[in-house]
Order: sequence, then C-alpha cells, then structure tokens
Amino acid sequence: MSGKKILFLVLLVFIPVSIAAHYLGWGDLIVFITASLAIVPLAAWMGTATEEIAVVIGPTLGGLLNATFGNATELIIALVALQAGLVSVVKASITGSIIGNLLLVMGLSMFLGGLRYKEQTFQPVIARVNASSMNLAVIAILLPTAIKLSSQGIEEKILQNLSVAVAVVLILVYALTLLFSMKTHSYLYDVGMAETVTEETDVKEQPKIWLWVGVLLVCTLLIALESELLVGSLEVATSQLGLTALFTGVILVPIVGNAAEHATAVTVAMKNKMDLSVSVAVGSSMQIALFVAPFLVLAGWVFGQPMDLNFNPFELVAVVVSVLIANSISSDGKSNWLEGILLLAAYIVLGFAFYFLPVAKSLG
Repeated sequence: MSGKKILFLVLLVFIPVSIAAHYLGWGDLIVFITASLAIVPLAAWMGTATEEIAVVIGPTLGGLLNATFGNATELIIALVALQAGLVSVVKASITGSIIGNLLLVMGLSMFLGGLRYKEQTFQPVIARVNASSMNLAVIAILLPTAIKLSSQGIEEKILQNLSVAVAVVLILVYALTLLFSMKTHSYLYDVGMAETVTEETDVKEQPKIWLWVGVLLVCTLLIALESELLVGSLEVATSQLGLTALFTGVILVPIVGNAAEHATAVTVAMKNKMDLSVSVAVGSSMQIALFVAPFLVLAGWVFGQPMDLNFNPFELVAVVVSVLIANSISSDGKSNWLEGILLLAAYIVLGFAFYFLPVAKSLG
C-alpha cells in the first residue's frame, strides 16, 4: 500500500472526531480543522470510486461520470456555503480553485516531475483547446464586474439576470467540450484516458461496481455532513485565526476540497505522465469555470440566495494573471522544473496579496 493511501486511511479518523467536536462543544476552531482534515480522504475515496466505476461502464459514460464528479467536493462545500448565505466565500472558493489548479497543482507537478526528468512533454493541442476555454470563462466572469464598475447605481436584479444568462451559455459550452473530448475528437485524449484505466478485465471489475457505487454514495453523504460542520464553524474559526473571508475562501477552502486531486496530479507527473497531470490540473480549472460557477449561479437563483458573477476586482486580476501565465507556459507542450517554480512563485505572491488585502472579515 502506498504512503498516500496510508495517509488517507489515517485521516479517516477525523470523521468521528469532527462530529464529536461539534456535538460535545469543543469549539469552532477545532471543528473547522477536524472537518477540513476529514474531507481530504473522503474526496480521495470519492475520486477512486468514480474512476473504478468509469472502468466498468466504458469510456463514454465513464468520461461523463468523471466530468460530473470531478469537482464534486468543491461543489458540495460551495452549495452548503451558498445555502448558509456565505456568497462571498462561495465566489472566493471559485477563484481559489481556478488559480490553485493552474498555479499550485500544475506548478508542483512541473517542478517535482522536472527534478526527475530534464524535460517532460504533453499534447500542445489539448493545452491550446483548454486555454481557449479558460479565456472564454475569464471574459464571462469579467463582464458582470465591468458593468457593475462602469454603471453607477445599476440594480442587483440586472446583474443577477445577466449572470443567469451567462451561466446558461457557459454550461452549454461545457457540454460541448465534453462532446469534443469524448466523441468527435476523443483520439486527442486517448493518452490521458489510457493512463487511468487499469489492466484488469471487465469480468474481474464487474462484480465490484455496486461496491464502488456504495462507496461513492457514502462519501457524498459524509462530505455533505462535513461541509455542514466546516461552514457552520467557518466564521468564528476564521476570526480566531485572524484571517479574512477572502483569504479563507481563496486559499484554505480550495486546498481542502482539492487535496486528493492535487496529490494525484503530482504523483503521475513524478511518473513522467505529464499528459495526465496537466489534464487533471487544467481540466479541473476548466470545469470550475464552465460548470461549477454557473451551476452555483443557477442554484442560488433556486435557493433564493442571489449569486451572481460580480466578483471582487482583485479576484478577477488573480484569475486573469493565472490564466495568462499558465497558458504561456503550457502552450509549447513541454515543461521543466523552472517553469514549475515560476507557477509556484506566482501562486505564493497572489497568496500573500490575498492575505494582506484589507477587506472586511464578514463572511456574508
């Protein structure tokens, strides 16, 4: 058993600990920390269950399943926060997930992979397609904020309606990217897909499918429970740690939700499978931008919790910077350890900026 799997098994102990901390009144800070640690292995098991089911049901349905549950943990946490009215944290977590995947995950992957291999390669065609999709997402989330800043006294209802319209367009684009990657141009993605498929036959895997479906459902329910504990303790814990809502949403929450995925991307990069590593990192950012963010806008409309795409201007700056540098480095289909350092440095600088940015500590 690998060290990563052992670590995830050990972290499962924080599930009962976090529940006990909540009901026994150990304090919001303890609940926040233990719930965060409990979510990490649950996200890992959810990802494993999704991959195992995908092997059995075939590449098309499997790809759709992976695309749907790829960022399920972040989506569940965001939905719980949205229902609690913590819209600013939801928006910050969207920003943090995008820049975290593009800078932190891809940076670590290129750096650690580059230490073992002088130069690593991946398909530049896929990189360009992903770059174009991210450019569209940046434009989509930039426009509502630009309208808000340029039109004094604009009604929130107008921004909400614009955001809903943009959200529908982005979800349609996301559906078309799935059609492109799984059907019309699936051959471009065959390398990355092949790496995720085990060498076991369907006959051997078939009896396990209901077991993995059960694991997926249990993990989803437990993540929803831990998300409730995390969100419920967030405001007090953040205050006790001396952190702003913006820093918590941009840095801490995405790291918790993406930890397992981060580990996977780095691990495969160190095995010289950079195609798969880049696919995980950039694909996750693209899913957040084209599916999770617009889905949350529509969910907010249903919940009666107005959620629009009018982001903090500095959050937009961070996203634009992240997309530009990630696109620049990945455009040639090659990577080395120095390029990884550049991405990590950009993430650290942005992290410092979010930490020192003098914004209100309120989470509403």
